[in-house]
Order: sequence, then structure tokens, then C-alpha cells
Amino acid sequence: MGWWNGEPTGPTLYSVPNRTSVTGDVPSIAACFVFVTLYVAFLIIFPGVRKERLTTFTTVTLSLFVGNVIMVCKMGSSWHVARTRVVSSYSAFSKELVPAELGAYIGLAHVNITLIGENNSGINFNERFTWRGSGEMGASYRAGLERGLPFPILTVAEYFTLGQEGFTWGGNYRHAGYYASVFLWAAFACWLLSNLLLLVVPRYGAGAMALTGCLMLASTLTYHCLLPGNPLHVRFEERHLTFKFGWCFWLVVFSGALCLLTGLVILAIDFIYPNRFSTILEVDYDTPYDRHVIIEESHHKRRAGKGLEEPPGLGRRILRRLSSKKEETEGKANAGFEMDVPKSPWNYPLHRPAMPFRRQDSASSAASSIEPPPQLGRQPFQSFRQPIAVELQGKGW
Repeated sequence: MGWWNGEPTGPTLYSVPNRTSVTGDVPSIAACFVFVTLYVAFLIIFPGVRKERLTTFTTVTLSLFVGNVIMVCKMGSSWHVARTRVVSSYSAFSKELVPAELGAYIGLAHVNITLIGENNSGINFNERFTWRGSGEMGASYRAGLERGLPFPILTVAEYFTLGQEGFTWGGNYRHAGYYASVFLWAAFACWLLSNLLLLVVPRYGAGAMALTGCLMLASTLTYHCLLPGNPLHVRFEERHLTFKFGWCFWLVVFSGALCLLTGLVILAIDFIYPNRFSTILEVDYDTPYDRHVIIEESHHKRRAGKGLEEPPGLGRRILRRLSSKKEETEGKANAGFEMDVPKSPWNYPLHRPAMPFRRQDSASSAASSIEPPPQLGRQPFQSFRQPIAVELQGKGW
């Protein structure tokens, strides 16, 4: 059926026996498949988990759910949607009216327009018009004209193509989608960082999780604020399309709020009970290098180093203030300490017992005299470390 009636000089839509409409978004399905595969693999190994089952299951489920939501909604087509039943002509100048169901699904970088006939099963269209670049929407519209798309689809696409005479909806939706995409990509990067931190320090991962939720909520708020101030209404003979927020918008709001709430709860638990939140996904979990093991050993050493009579907390600090520093630093004389022989070449090489001597006040060293002990017989040399004085007293010295 041609878009123009009359001579076949314009664009013509040729019927192909195996032509079918698009039934699913391939990038979104691929993202769902990746995350579902990871989650199924986790469920397979989960029965072998014996410790931290609740925290591990909750953390992994929430993390994979949030990552999947970010990617699917980034590529999804249901941020602003409208759907109604119309009775309109199939081609531009045809008087024949065709009842069909018309829908418009706006994403962050495109709009999907569907047309499904009620009585004619051959009318089943799902066309996408993109606006990533400034002139890409106009090129998509001209490509639709050349392919001979039905008149209702081209009518809706024309509202997003024109940028003059009040038709600014296309530019407004493009701006809203662009800045919402920026916040979603930032949320995805923060989500990757939160997964990395959960493997190292879970409390820092909880903070990154809360930040991810904030960025997701910021994307929805930005999209809502940048929508056209004059709402878009596409009018037909008896009906018109009125747009409202779709499931992508509300899913991001729900996921962002859930992620933010969970992160704040984990941070509150860690603040009240420090170093209690843990999962089996930590790098050094249940090893000698586990942070719980290191913390417990440090607490044990700290408790073992304290005195038995030293009170903990404020009392210990008060006692330290009141105690005398002089008493702490002053040492006691050790009567049993004996100094080694000085290493000097002028000393006799053998050890000799210490002998009492009397020094006179004289300027000359020759006046000094040493009072030798009496001769007790020929005895071997003894070390000065031995108790010589005790032996002398025993012999009547």
C-alpha cells in the first residue's frame, strides 16, 4: 500500500511474506540475560554457604537487581508513555478509516511508536525514532516517509521532529533524556565501586550503595524537571494521546529509594555495632588475614597489656593525671649489679680481686699508697666476681 494514492512515483511499502513487527528490545533482553545468569549462578552455590547467609543473600540480590535496573532503564522505552484507541486513515489522503491501537513509548534517546490493527491482522507496526544527535530525529522521520509508514505513526513522529512554531517537544525530551542518562551512568559507575568495596570493606560499600541510590533518584528528578512545560497531546479525530510516566521511571525511583535506604541502614548498624556487618564475599573472609580476626587480636592484646587494678575509660585517664611523673620515671639502685672489666690495654690481663686502698690528699700520684692484704699463701688467681671478702673473714682477716 502506498503512502500516496495515485501514481506509484512516491515511496511504497511492499508487503513481504515473512515481515513481522518488533516484539522485544534486544539490548534490554541481553542485559537481563547477563544479570539473571549471574544470579542463577549465585543461587546454585548459595546452599553451600554456612555463615552470614542473610547478609550475603540480601547484598547480592540487591546489588544485581540495582545493576539490572540501571542498564535496562537506560536502554528502555517506557519513561513517558501514552496509549489509546484511534480510528484514523491508514495513508495520508485515504478516506478509509482503520480502527487500531496506537501507543507512544518515550525513552531517554528514542521513541517507539506502535500501531496494532483490531480487525486487520496485517497492521502490526513497532517503529523506533532516535534522537542521539541533533539531526538524527529528522533523518529517522525521512527514512519513515521513504518506507511508507502508516499515517498515525508519522503523525506522532512529526511532533518530535519539528523544532519551530511551538513544536519544541522533541528538543525538550532530548535534553531530559541526555541529563538523565548522565546521572544513570554515574550511578552505574558508583554501583561498580560499591561492589568492589563490599569485597574489601563492607561499610564503605554501604556508603557507595547509598550514593548509588542518590544518583538514581537524581536522574528521575532531573528527567521530571526537564520535561516540556506544555504537555504533549497528539490529537486525532476523536481521541488524543496523553503522556504519563512509565514503568522505567517508577522502577528507577523504587530501586534508588531501596538502595539508599539499605545503605543508610547498614551504615547505622555499623555505627552502633562497629565491624559487625560482613558477607562471605570478602577477600580475606575466614582466614588469618580476616579483618574480624585482626580486630579481635588487637583488642585481646590491648586488654592483656592493661594492669589488673587499672580502671578502664575515664577513671584510667584521671589516675594518670593525678599520678606523679617523678615516681614513674625514678629508678631504684640494683645492689647486685657488677660492672664488667673495662676494656683497656693498660689493665692486667687476668682478673684480680678488688683490694681496699686509701688515697691521701696529695698533688702527686706517687703519694697514693695501697694497703695490700697479708700473704695467705700461694693461691691461684680468682675472679673479682667471686666473694673474696667472705673467704678472708673465714681465715681470720
